[in-house]
Amino acid sequence: MTDTENSPANERRSRWLVAGGMLGAFLASSCCIVPLVLISLGVSGAWIGQLTALEPYKPLFLLVAIGFLAAGFWDVYFRKTSVCEDGSYCARPQSSVIKQVALWSGALVVLAALTIDVWAPLFY
Repeated sequence: MTDTENSPANERRSRWLVAGGMLGAFLASSCCIVPLVLISLGVSGAWIGQLTALEPYKPLFLLVAIGFLAAGFWDVYFRKTSVCEDGSYCARPQSSVIKQVALWSGALVVLAALTIDVWAPLFY
């Protein structure tokens, strides 16, 4: 293995991909799912209605989220694993589990945003 595979830059890139996937999933759901969740939790206000103004951008947000999630899944599951130094964060098994949970959570949010027209009428 080369030194570049062991570098903290790979770990940093992996974190950015996971964070981008989560941010994209949140943006993709901001027009539809977030208002539904907030109202279900009892949060109200006129500002919630303004979130529907993001509806025209939903396809773009979904595309960005799917791109980041795909890159994140590739990085976590298909990229060659690098050897980490003992005692570093990437050497701990929790780092991989946290990334996997974040990616799968983001994927579920994106899936919910894609299929909202099917299941949202059940809540109205």
